[in-house]
Amino acid sequence: MTALQTFLTTPFLGTSTCLWLVFMAIVIGLLVLDLGVLHRQDREIEMRESLLLYSGYFSVGVLFGAWVWYELGAQSALEFYTGFLVEQSLSMDNVFVMAMIFGFFAIPRRYQHRVLFWGILGVVFLRAIMIGVGATLVQNFEWVLYIFGAFLLFTGVKMALSKEDSHPDLANNPILKFVRRHMRVTDQIHGSHFFVRQTPPGQSKALRYATPLFLALVLIELADLVFAVDSVPAIFAITQDPFIVYTSNIFAILGLRSLYFALSALMHRFIYLKYALALVLIFIGCKIFYHGMVGKVPALLSLGVTFGLLLGGVVVSLVKTRGGKVAVDEASMEPLPAGKAEGDKKEKDPQLRV
Repeated sequence: MTALQTFLTTPFLGTSTCLWLVFMAIVIGLLVLDLGVLHRQDREIEMRESLLLYSGYFSVGVLFGAWVWYELGAQSALEFYTGFLVEQSLSMDNVFVMAMIFGFFAIPRRYQHRVLFWGILGVVFLRAIMIGVGATLVQNFEWVLYIFGAFLLFTGVKMALSKEDSHPDLANNPILKFVRRHMRVTDQIHGSHFFVRQTPPGQSKALRYATPLFLALVLIELADLVFAVDSVPAIFAITQDPFIVYTSNIFAILGLRSLYFALSALMHRFIYLKYALALVLIFIGCKIFYHGMVGKVPALLSLGVTFGLLLGGVVVSLVKTRGGKVAVDEASMEPLPAGKAEGDKKEKDPQLRV
């Protein structure tokens, strides 16, 4: 009994092992409930169910933050909530990329949840590696934080000034080409299977083939890795506690994946959200330099500014796009100028041509 108590109270990455085990138990329980109970059968998830799932994951994240408050104090809880909010916001662009990937491989909606679910397991593993490396660097080389800050400033300014989003050329993606060169891949969907056994023409022995579902899973994991390059430094700019960084990341991603089916149908409404995200990145980057030169920014103020900027971006987007007030470019999700929007409309409708 004494040995068990010693093990549970032994710090791991600065936090007691007991807290890490509770977190992992919650995550495993949520995943088992999701795939083992709620979605045992492959089916299309409607917007209402997507919103209900997100509400459940979001509530668990909020309650976990309250538990962090009880165990580690108000400062850690506010940092958790700020990281939770920032990670969800910065990952919204990932929703659009996932929708592109599913469309490219023509993955039916009833199988998309299975791909996203198994993608979560990869995220849990990859984020652990990235955050572990980041925590090691920050603890041993404090000046790395200033590199993070400069990177966030650069990314925020670039995001704010960019006129169009760059969309990946999936057909020429080097990872996809590598997989196709080194694995046998079918052209057809085979239900919810990532791999199937088929007998090639002229042979008697069945061989293992990857399906388009597996290729979609690989590209979604790659996309998450790319987006993590922005989000992980942003969380480290808020707190250097690996427990807070990792748990806020995972709870945010769990909720966002469940919200995918609702967001993918509404992304065209959030046309000004990227400018709010750009301001959030600039604010967090400036906060690092302010902390080094003047003093630490209060966690409550940081949370308030972050929430206010994101809420403002959402509200402005919804108001501006209400009733089709602002035309949106379908490829880039950018608001179109009035003249260009009218011109495009005339091209599409012969009756409007002059």
